[in-house]
Amino acid sequence: MPATSQPYRPRRRRVAGLLAAAASLATAGALAAALPADAHGNPPGHGSGPSRYQDVQLLSFNDLHGNLEPPSGSSGRVSELQADGTTKTIDAGGVEYLATHLRDARKGNAYSITAAGGDMVGASPLISGLFHDEPTIEALNKLDLDVTSVGNHEFDEGARELARLQNGGCHPTEGCYTDKKFQGADFPYLAANVLDEKTKKPILKPYWVWKKKDVKIGFIGVTLEGTPGIVSADGVKGLQFKDEVETINKYAKELQKQGVKSIVALIHEGGFPASASYNYDCDASGGGSGISGPIVDIAKNVTPAVDALVTGHTHNAYVCTIDDPSGKPRMVTSAASFGRLYTDTTLTYDRRTGDIARTAVKSANHVVTRDVPKAADMTSLISKWNTLAAPIGNRAIGYISADVNSTGTESPMGDLIADAQLAYGRELDPETDLALMNPGGVRAGLTYKASGAEGDGVVTYAEGFTVQPFANTVNLQDFTGAQVVQALKEQVSGVNAAAPKVLQVSSGLTYTLDLTKTGADRVVTDSIRLNGAAIDPAATYRVATNSFLAGGGDGFTTLGQGTGDLVGADDLSALAQYLTAHSSAASPLVPPAADRITVVH
Repeated sequence: MPATSQPYRPRRRRVAGLLAAAASLATAGALAAALPADAHGNPPGHGSGPSRYQDVQLLSFNDLHGNLEPPSGSSGRVSELQADGTTKTIDAGGVEYLATHLRDARKGNAYSITAAGGDMVGASPLISGLFHDEPTIEALNKLDLDVTSVGNHEFDEGARELARLQNGGCHPTEGCYTDKKFQGADFPYLAANVLDEKTKKPILKPYWVWKKKDVKIGFIGVTLEGTPGIVSADGVKGLQFKDEVETINKYAKELQKQGVKSIVALIHEGGFPASASYNYDCDASGGGSGISGPIVDIAKNVTPAVDALVTGHTHNAYVCTIDDPSGKPRMVTSAASFGRLYTDTTLTYDRRTGDIARTAVKSANHVVTRDVPKAADMTSLISKWNTLAAPIGNRAIGYISADVNSTGTESPMGDLIADAQLAYGRELDPETDLALMNPGGVRAGLTYKASGAEGDGVVTYAEGFTVQPFANTVNLQDFTGAQVVQALKEQVSGVNAAAPKVLQVSSGLTYTLDLTKTGADRVVTDSIRLNGAAIDPAATYRVATNSFLAGGGDGFTTLGQGTGDLVGADDLSALAQYLTAHSSAASPLVPPAADRITVVH
């Protein structure tokens, strides 16, 4: 049964003497700057008593995924739009730098809150994932995070493990990793729409109220309702995930009854901006015109009582205004992922009404550049956990001749993983015909340039772990040819119709994806070939997938209907075994060409 949260422990006081840092690059989105005069007819900040208006700084980020060290490759860069219309790439991320930037941003802001939009842990690099993300919770405590919503990845290891991250205690099977007991999070995880199936109550706190003197702001935290479809079945066993809008509106009313009228929603669901540049003007053609995706519908229906939405999940960067149900503009933000950005939002609190003067809300995304001093406490934390991880993480598992990228509809990294699972599947059963890999499970690519002392082109176990951190097993199942075709069509139909999830395919499987068509027709049936031969609808095919897909995850219900199940070892072991067998220092592996799927635009 999922554990419920214990009473929240008071957070530690922030330490004085924060580090200085260079000014961050930023783009500002503002609703308006004008405020009414105060009760004495003076503009804000004037008069003998406290001003009617109090600016409250809200610093936020999302989807950290345990990236304590600077992410490598494209995962550690952001794109900045220049005045002349060109773009500039900036290296970004790493908690040593994030800590410095946040601490610098707080200077001079007596009223400052730091909040997050979920997926702080899960799908993490080895330094965190190997230790069940205890290092990331320790880092977030040092970052003085005040509150976060849960994300889908907070459920990768189930509700009991999430409760342990909140409340502390050593891991139930692996015990304590150091001589000190794990203390858990100093901040509350909010899970308003995640209910215990039996009690029908939230498994963690649904909301939290920040207070300073006479200013109070409520935070409601939810994850996407569709979490069960993108997390392993074991991770969400015994849980119910409710509608995001209904849940937020319910608890907004509860907060209002308690006299809390300033409310921020932390939502682990997001959108897709029209530009990949973090400083793109989302409102250039009007509020909400530059963003699409699930968050738009959510924002349009969340009660006007909520003053701002901090979002995540899609790993995109945006600062947009979207009209609430009353037609009033409301700020919606996301800070990309992996700690590469943070958002600085100014909420102007009206002491007379207890609400946010929303016409004054302004917000900007800032780059976590690496040209600032590293935070010494974070350097020490990373060193401690790296020392523990080094005997495992530094082991070489293969060699590559160039970067193996993880971007694109079909990626070289996705193909490599599928090939590894096919090869492993054939060791379990020589009759294995093909392998399919879910794109969301490819968490990163492999970088040719050495990240440490291993040498260029060397792939370490730690790097492999970053690519495949979920510990899924490789499963074999039998499907008819008709089911194989149906599974491929589910990439672009049903729940995946609006946002296709294109499976990465093993060598020998080819087909055409025609994006000029709609729905399932985008997969051209007559083009599907296995080793040059058309798929026979009546024949039986032995297919290797990971346990997530074998459970019907990501909307691939057909892949949950296979027969003749055979469960193998974990997927990372399959990848490591393949790299070791197919590469050497003298003959490194050449990245796959990613030419198995012909995409028509």
